[in-house]
Amino acid sequence: MTNISFNMQGHNMTVVEADGSNVEPFVVKNLFIYSGETYSVLIKADQAPTRNYWIVSKVVARNSTTPNGLAIFNYHPNNPTTSPPTVPPVGPAWNDVEPRLAQCEATKARQGYITPPPHKSDRVIVLLNTQNKINGYIRWSVNNVSFNLPNTPYLIAVKEKLHHVFNQSPPPNGYDHRHYDIFNPPTNPNATTSTSIYKLQFDSTVDIVIQNANALSANDSETHPWHLHGHDFWVMGYGKGKFDIHKDPKKYNLVDPILKNTVSVQPYGWTALRFRANNPGVWYFHCHIEYHLFLGMGVVFEEGVEKLGKLPPSIFGCGDAKVSP
Repeated sequence: MTNISFNMQGHNMTVVEADGSNVEPFVVKNLFIYSGETYSVLIKADQAPTRNYWIVSKVVARNSTTPNGLAIFNYHPNNPTTSPPTVPPVGPAWNDVEPRLAQCEATKARQGYITPPPHKSDRVIVLLNTQNKINGYIRWSVNNVSFNLPNTPYLIAVKEKLHHVFNQSPPPNGYDHRHYDIFNPPTNPNATTSTSIYKLQFDSTVDIVIQNANALSANDSETHPWHLHGHDFWVMGYGKGKFDIHKDPKKYNLVDPILKNTVSVQPYGWTALRFRANNPGVWYFHCHIEYHLFLGMGVVFEEGVEKLGKLPPSIFGCGDAKVSP
């Protein structure tokens, strides 16, 4: 539901894994973890063994009043319930983007474990994160479209050719990046809703660029962790400000990009990823802050459904699938 900074008082952490991929080790004092991510770190217990130390989990990327999560890092034979003699570390400011971006850029694939990405993509989709209103209610949108799930599951609808159960028009492949001002509230705050999905050519290479923009309130751009079902993707690059579709791809990391399934997009910034559409099915790609997802911040990719075998009758239970054979 949120993004956190994790700190072990007096100890450095060596990051060695992220989302199941080996990381070229790097050292941090604060580890930023976004909703949906996983990390493994190594810690050397080399501090004074005569005391215990605080472990602190702190909300970042949101000016939250939630109290910090606290635990005790116990050095044997000290009593594990004895509080450390010092106050818990304060950690980074909730709105300090620089150390968060630095960690993102430091997360590279471990030498000897690199799976190189394709050097070119077959398709580029740019997704603009915006906060909008529909019928007076606040919603989150992608390219000014707030996503709605249909009553009939997509996998059944596509496989059984139930074309009437969701919008067959393709969703926007991008936005008006030349004229849209990402640093100010949208001039037109109203969005539309849709159930349409992106249909990807099977086994093609797809680039996704996620662009963050100002929300409805001035000087407000949130951090969004995006998670892709059914795939890992290469994190090709991060940037501040508006993504330049002509210049920024030339800076992509083609040497040692990490493979992940969740990636953060920082305020007023962009994140680029690349994946192979080689897993037959229908897959969600969405902000992993759950209420952002429920308010419309997500898209769906369909690839190679025709390659799937006959669907089991036991899954035909929702929407128009109830009457499908």
